[in-house]
Amino acid sequence: MTVLKIAFRNMLRNRRRSAMTALAVAVGTMTFLLFGAFVAFVFTSLETDAVRRGGHLTVFKSGYFLLGAGDPAGYGIAHYQDVAELIRTDPEIAPRLNVISPTLTVAGIAGNFSGENEASKTFFGVGRVPADRATMRRWDEHGIGQRDATDELLSDTNPSLGYVGVGLGRVLRLCEPLKIADCPPERRSATLTSGLAPALADLPTMEPESAEPESPHIELLAATVGGAPNVVRLDLSGAERQAAKELDDNFVGMNLTLAQKLVFGRGEPKVTGIVLQLRRTEDLPAVRARLISLFAQHGLDLEVRDFTELNPFYAQVRRFFGAMFLFIALIMGVIALFTVVNTMTMTVMERTSEIGTSRALGVRRSGIRLQFTLEGLLLGAVGATFGLALAIAETLAVNHAGLRWTPPGNATSTAFRLALVEHPALILIGWVAIVAVATLAALAPASRAARLQVVDALRHT
Repeated sequence: MTVLKIAFRNMLRNRRRSAMTALAVAVGTMTFLLFGAFVAFVFTSLETDAVRRGGHLTVFKSGYFLLGAGDPAGYGIAHYQDVAELIRTDPEIAPRLNVISPTLTVAGIAGNFSGENEASKTFFGVGRVPADRATMRRWDEHGIGQRDATDELLSDTNPSLGYVGVGLGRVLRLCEPLKIADCPPERRSATLTSGLAPALADLPTMEPESAEPESPHIELLAATVGGAPNVVRLDLSGAERQAAKELDDNFVGMNLTLAQKLVFGRGEPKVTGIVLQLRRTEDLPAVRARLISLFAQHGLDLEVRDFTELNPFYAQVRRFFGAMFLFIALIMGVIALFTVVNTMTMTVMERTSEIGTSRALGVRRSGIRLQFTLEGLLLGAVGATFGLALAIAETLAVNHAGLRWTPPGNATSTAFRLALVEHPALILIGWVAIVAVATLAALAPASRAARLQVVDALRHT
């Protein structure tokens, strides 16, 4: 305790130099924590968006993940209600489960043949249960607070109701009825539509009795399991912008019932995936292992994929920001290191005679080394604490400023926040790392001071 008190008093002997050193350490700490809080917010935002859209885990028929894109109907899960009930009632999975919902992917041609603005386009569609989709969009384990504004695009009571991507709505000349902005002047091209419209007109359309003729709608053409063409009518409730332009120009969201009619006709309805959204992401490994065991136990030819496998962009962004964070942390550590080394070197040079006197009075070399090392530790602790206080203050200011941005993978702007207070481990690691760097930086000057010869130190002027 006495050595620590002496080290603290020595640190205050040159207050201007100590203050500038502590300030440099504080800036490094603040930068480290603020960027770490930004990266943490990006990670939680990406995770929240991915889980809201596609859940934590998805059950497929074996082989679908690698080959199913070319033949989704051929990899349909039969008796999917029984599979879902098996998962829902499992004693290990049930307490961790938030939503379990079947989905069906479908591809084909979408056409708008109402009025004079006829157009058609290939599409990629997903059939969902509307109530399950709305519940999944409310998942918010990390307190992001963002809610999707398009929960009403699908309806449980009207299976024919659906929506399209903004780009697809623009291509299909539905800018006015769907209120899509930035639409260029229309140019009529009869090459594709003139040949496709009669073909669609000759095919039987499974049009629900509740369809409203005056509402904007499109026709969807796809091949059934048997290879026969099938057409259904989709009444449009709106357009939703997708994150990638390629998806935005092709996406159709629809009710699961309508998607099953389009793909399977009057045959047995199947699904291509069963989505599981958990209450906590931390339960994902345990639930996945349990699902694999459960399918093997019941002899089910099914496989399980998590959201990181289904969203490679998520993993890519995590790796990118992780590498950037390590790079920034390295730079801040080097700045703190050289600042403390410079300060302690000058301190040793100024107190050479004092070191000689202490050694002549019986202080061991280890005592001299400990004294200067503690001074570096105190400089680091004071600077890191001040930097932590600045980082928390700036985090609170930013979070209450109402800033908005468009994160990677999002199509619309969301609230911008810094997730520092929510991650105490980041605060602890940042503070300890900076203090450790400052302490290590003081070791070299402290060792140099301890190696001074007593006679040479006493003659120093």
